[in-house]
Amino acid sequence: MRSPSSLRAVLGEDWQNGGFGLYIHWPFCQAKCPYCDFNSHVSQEIDQKRWLRAYLSELDRVAEQTQGRVLNTVFFGGGTPSLMEPDTVSAILERVRRLWPTANDLETTLEANPGSVEAGRFRAYRDGGVNRISMGIQALNDDDLQRLGRIHSVAEAKAAFSIARETFDRVSFDLIYARQQQTLESWTAELREALSMAIDHLSLYQLTVEQGTAFGDRYNRGKLRGLPEEDLAADMYQITQDICSDYGFDAYEVSNFARTGSESRHNQIYWRYGDYAGIGPGAHARLTLAGHKYAVETWRMPGKWLEAAEAGNGESFSEAIDRSGQATEFLLMGLRLSEGIDLLRYERLAGEPLAAEKLDVLRELGMISIDNQRLRTTSQGRMVLDAVLSELLSG
Repeated sequence: MRSPSSLRAVLGEDWQNGGFGLYIHWPFCQAKCPYCDFNSHVSQEIDQKRWLRAYLSELDRVAEQTQGRVLNTVFFGGGTPSLMEPDTVSAILERVRRLWPTANDLETTLEANPGSVEAGRFRAYRDGGVNRISMGIQALNDDDLQRLGRIHSVAEAKAAFSIARETFDRVSFDLIYARQQQTLESWTAELREALSMAIDHLSLYQLTVEQGTAFGDRYNRGKLRGLPEEDLAADMYQITQDICSDYGFDAYEVSNFARTGSESRHNQIYWRYGDYAGIGPGAHARLTLAGHKYAVETWRMPGKWLEAAEAGNGESFSEAIDRSGQATEFLLMGLRLSEGIDLLRYERLAGEPLAAEKLDVLRELGMISIDNQRLRTTSQGRMVLDAVLSELLSG
């Protein structure tokens, strides 16, 4: 039986299976989309120099906790990070390189909305250290863009994408499907058009109506009409898998598709249950410190976070995750990936293996496969992933 100190050592090293990343949240947008439940806010005046000082202060604080770690990825999310001044992004990345040793292939992603894209701005981001763009296009149909509350047109989206691909080697973009009034035929045509544009990566999400959003309020009042029935949404999911595969884009995660070698390395840190620091309003983190893995959150409201960061610590919550909690999170994240999870790693985290009888049932139903101690969901299992996870975690 392991001693408590040796067990902490084993668990303390677990994050290295997934790597170490840094997430930086920029909370501001030009407009709030009705489907969005992210921590985003519209503000007419932003003191970018003050915000930069706060980000740098928080970077210094987190770096003290994680000294010596090799940083694999940086991700600017939001909100709309392409509203950040290029000098702000450049200064943050300069400080990052000073604080951590970085991987030779450091992936640095910045999310952008088509309405905030200019060629000169993108060149400045590139020169400051950004090497990957993730663009929120969401639809290739002007009527649907308007329904989704987007402030750009299809023409503007294509122009912005053209600028991005001329400036960066790696460009991804997002689309939402299972939208109001959308047919299987129209989504098929739209997806083929998207794939003809794409370079190496696409994120394709089914529309989810979240409570607390404008869409959620409309849905509750019976005003959000034309959403697809469950069978149609399932058909859209399946045809998405099939068409992307035909174009050489593998479904390496439930909603993400890439050419081999072009997967989002930052998001893989989440899904492989590595460690990541989170800086900015409402950012989350998972950090292993002194052999314990912590769930960390920062103050959600921009003004509150800014004042707290200026006072020395933007965190609002930090709590150690027990072994059972870590194993659950590892399972929840890892089974989203087509590569699945290492069953021995799960057992080390949980202190016990997954129930053999549950695995047998799910395997007989064609929902999972197990090979060389790797548990994977099948394409059929990923369609009903919540049900698979519920079965594995029940009891």
